Amino acid sequence: MSTLIKAGADDAKRYWLDEGRGDKGGFIREVDYAANARGLDPLFEGIKIVDCDTHFTEPANLWVDNAPVGMKDRMPHVERIGEADKWVCMGRDFGSLGGNVIAKDKNKLLGKLAFQRYEQIAPGSYDLNERLKDMDDMGIWGHICFQNGGVTQAGSLVALGDEAVAIAIVQIYNDACKDRMDASGGRVNCMATLPYWDKGLMNAEMRRVADLGIKGVVLPDRPERLSEGYLAEDGGISPFWEEVFEICHSQGIPINYHLNSSLDAESAMWNNLGFDQRLPISALIHHIGCAATMSNFMVSGLLDKYPDLKIGLIESGAGWVPFWLEGMEHQLDEFRTLVNRKLQRRPKEYFRKNFWVSFWFEHVAPTKLIDEIGADRLLFETDYPHPTSLYPGVQDKLVSVLGHQPFELRKQVLQDNAFALYNLQG
Repeated sequence: MSTLIKAGADDAKRYWLDEGRGDKGGFIREVDYAANARGLDPLFEGIKIVDCDTHFTEPANLWVDNAPVGMKDRMPHVERIGEADKWVCMGRDFGSLGGNVIAKDKNKLLGKLAFQRYEQIAPGSYDLNERLKDMDDMGIWGHICFQNGGVTQAGSLVALGDEAVAIAIVQIYNDACKDRMDASGGRVNCMATLPYWDKGLMNAEMRRVADLGIKGVVLPDRPERLSEGYLAEDGGISPFWEEVFEICHSQGIPINYHLNSSLDAESAMWNNLGFDQRLPISALIHHIGCAATMSNFMVSGLLDKYPDLKIGLIESGAGWVPFWLEGMEHQLDEFRTLVNRKLQRRPKEYFRKNFWVSFWFEHVAPTKLIDEIGADRLLFETDYPHPTSLYPGVQDKLVSVLGHQPFELRKQVLQDNAFALYNLQG
């Protein structure tokens, strides 16, 4: 019997927990921003560093200003509720602004998930020109961006009971991805979302996303929460998802699984743990969720049907990869999965061809495990502006973990791999 938690009306509201918002009970770390805003370290001259996991906080006027005719009053908008700015759509609570711990004065909030109001957070979180300035200060050429608030959560959009509004919300979000890409000269690339709940609508938007030239799409780690699974009952690709996979495979559009929630972290934690005790455990379990999604693909046969499919496991961490691949090799041999399912490659071979993983806080993975992981499989990220983001000492971190490596390897990890996965130009 499946214990899968289905998508629901409150998904947007619960996307960021209320108990994690606000600076009360938190700690402000004072940041010497000027000392860190020195641009690119000389060790990385000639490298266009791409940060492959950041978040672009949705601007307060995004949906209202871009609403189709006659829909403005039904679009998501920001209201001040108590001490917090909240998204509201058709009278429903659509949650907070997202994870924003970088303050307007450049200091960082610790021990909480976010400040509560736009005027508290760094303008670079939601303003493109300010974002580009911050990137230059940190020596970063490119950002791959994911959503920050929960407005596009599919369960909440379906619960509105207004299909036209739901689709407009998705399309406005994706149009903004295209606009930021163009306005930044290809430096800021936000990943598209889709109306995962309806096959026809999803396929139409996938075709539109491809035509817009958006550099990637986010897919659900457990699609069964929203609609149908990736596999049909006969074990082949589900017709529901077939066109999306065909488009991504044939056009080289990467699919992304971001800080995976395929595993229920709450079910693994003891009762009566406090908020600050649960959050570190939850984050690490989500990393292992990325390993679970990778393993599902490896045993499914989908990577034989779509041998050139590109899959980014984002905010995944990387140090677990050698152990997990070694385990998969052993388990698939002992259970005869490779033989029984007539899989065309072994787990390590699928990984080397189809997957990329990312690191930010780690020291061991980028200093001791690059050969085991594969230098061409490793991406760099900061997770800006989220709670455990690598901020502001980006260049110091990179010098400490990659400074001893040959220039070509530094360039491969920091630039070339991201350019290959996301089809970047610059």
